[in-house]
Amino acid sequence: MQGNFLLLVGVLGALLVDAATTSLDGIYSLVQRQIPQHQNSFTFALIEGDGDSFVISDTHGDSGGITIECTTVSACARGLYTYVTRYGGVDIWWTGSRLNQLASPLPSVGEPVNGSAIVEYRYHFNTVTFDYTAAFWAFDQWSSELDWLALRGVNLPLAWVGYEYILIEVFRDAGLTDAEIASFLSGSAFQAWNRFGNIQGSWGGDLPTQWVNDQFALNQQIVARMVELGMTPVLPAFTGFVPRAMARVYPNASIVNGSQWGGFPADLTDVSFLEPFDDLFATLQMSFISKQQAAYGNATHIYTLDQYNENSPYSGDTAYLYNISLYTFDSMRAADPEAVWMMQGWLFFADESFWTADRIAAYLGGVENNDDMIVLDLYSEAAPQWQRTNSYYGKQWIWCELHDYGGNMGFEGNLPVLSTDPLEALYSSGSSMKGMGLTMEGQEGNEIVYDFLLDQAWSPTSLDITSYVEAWVARRYPISNLPSAAQTAWGILSTTVYSNSNSDTQATIKSIFELAPSTSGLVNLTGHHPTEIPYNTNTTIVPALTNLTLAATQNPTLLTVPEFAYDLVDVVRQLLANRFIDAYEALITEYDSSSATAASVTSAGQPLLDILTILDTLLWTNENFLLSTWIADARALAGSNATYADYLEYNARNQITLWGPDGEINDYASKQWAGLVGTYYLDRWQTFITYLADIKHNGTAYDNTAIQAQLLDIGKEWDTQIWGQQAGESWDVVGDVMTVVNDIVQKWI
Repeated sequence: MQGNFLLLVGVLGALLVDAATTSLDGIYSLVQRQIPQHQNSFTFALIEGDGDSFVISDTHGDSGGITIECTTVSACARGLYTYVTRYGGVDIWWTGSRLNQLASPLPSVGEPVNGSAIVEYRYHFNTVTFDYTAAFWAFDQWSSELDWLALRGVNLPLAWVGYEYILIEVFRDAGLTDAEIASFLSGSAFQAWNRFGNIQGSWGGDLPTQWVNDQFALNQQIVARMVELGMTPVLPAFTGFVPRAMARVYPNASIVNGSQWGGFPADLTDVSFLEPFDDLFATLQMSFISKQQAAYGNATHIYTLDQYNENSPYSGDTAYLYNISLYTFDSMRAADPEAVWMMQGWLFFADESFWTADRIAAYLGGVENNDDMIVLDLYSEAAPQWQRTNSYYGKQWIWCELHDYGGNMGFEGNLPVLSTDPLEALYSSGSSMKGMGLTMEGQEGNEIVYDFLLDQAWSPTSLDITSYVEAWVARRYPISNLPSAAQTAWGILSTTVYSNSNSDTQATIKSIFELAPSTSGLVNLTGHHPTEIPYNTNTTIVPALTNLTLAATQNPTLLTVPEFAYDLVDVVRQLLANRFIDAYEALITEYDSSSATAASVTSAGQPLLDILTILDTLLWTNENFLLSTWIADARALAGSNATYADYLEYNARNQITLWGPDGEINDYASKQWAGLVGTYYLDRWQTFITYLADIKHNGTAYDNTAIQAQLLDIGKEWDTQIWGQQAGESWDVVGDVMTVVNDIVQKWI
């Protein structure tokens, strides 16, 4: 039955996708969705030309309006975005669209405006973004996301949703039972790492059939919309990771064990890998790609495939690595004669000691034609690999911004690097760079960073940061008489917080209150998930906040602008996160004092609890900072099926806390959300402070193993709760933001 469903919807999907590839209907539909009052005021036309370019001009005749001519559908979307932002002063944000505020009549352009992309590819998504941010999105959320991408000129997005449906069909055809397949697939909030071959199986129950079917249907909508909007979706291919039972069905197949990952027990990692030079690999690849083409039509020839993302190859022999990629690509080409292999370059950074120049050259060399591969230089802003690999030995590659590990929410960015380094890479001698892209692990805050890089992809010279930020703020807060204090606030942030040149603290800044409490090892961490603050809070966050609150006082209309309300909460959130460090250090100093008592330790710990309490109160004032939204989105996918909803909620809770049945990568995906800060983090820190006070009272020794076991138990209990069953739990915003902010300013500035 499932196979027949795949065939039926595949035929319908193929007709839809193929029909949309040469049509501008998707752009007209975008206008209808986002600017309905002007749906008849824009004219789009495809013209001959190289690359992605557009011309914006006033429409001649009595009807007026705006004409956008473009060489590609994607360029038409970018031309529309250029018009609404530059002439209309409005924009679309993660917090919502302001495009419906575009003035009427439309502002005229005057002299025609030309625009061209400086790179062929504008890429978006990390494989893990599909779990850290989009795990429980419905199509309305995807629709907004894809409009955001299209308008900013993205033409190469990843399309991972629903992968498991087709993989199950492939494994069934290969002779595996449903039980054997189920033991391999990971939970709804952890599928990215199963796709990477890092983990297998689920600690929250088997992946439900309803999830598999619904996600596949969702991806059909996503892929069709991507193509309508002029994007080329990057779909998955068969990687080689297989259930252990594959060895039962094919005892002579060349199957090797993968490596252990993330501290997980053997039954949840050590994923079996079918080596590509085994004939079975090509058979499964043909099955997978042909089924996928039946489902989505001729939507793409670009496939994402990562075999060694934080996995160690079975052998470091260069001939072995060459053959792995050679046979992998041969299998793709046998299934799709136009196949192009896309891979993340993260492995060359994450396991740099293994991936020597010779091994990288061998692995990439298995794909002989350079145009047949695209490498995502995943962490270009801080740890680029293109230089040490001689521009990936000629393979096409994309300069990427990696950010927000696990969807963490600390302020961080480096606008000066984004304005210069991609251009230097593009124009360097012998460069094979073909794109710029965003590969953030989670879409949580720091929105200016992502806007900036995507805009740089359309400018042959470095964007001027000062003028860029001024224009960005003006359209982010689209009100008349915008107080200069708002611009001053962002001028401070852009030249300090968002000009972080310390590569040891880039990608994300994690607050220590999100980590399991301990007497050491929390403060001033660098590298992956740094906690070191690379700026002076008193000369950056404090004056920025002072100016934002001044702007709100001078023009209270600002508080009705969702983006301003978000930014105000976000800046105060960062202030409290930074102040928590001071309070923590004072607690540890008191605890280490020879004169410390239970009472003095309890007193020293109170400011930590006060910060968490007031932070939770602050976050409850804004819909974008609610744990309940994450959980509600998860439960909504289950409809009226309460058992299924509970399963999804467990997955949602576990990802942002223990990340594993026993805290294997505890707190990796931590969030500063109302309902999480005021329960989970507050409970952990209260337990820790009480433990330290008890030590002073009883005269016992500190036992880190014992306290960490207590904290782990708190996590396990919290993960199994059901939202709304506890007294006082609400789904909705509570409180007045300015009242809370003023209270915080008085105490913590």
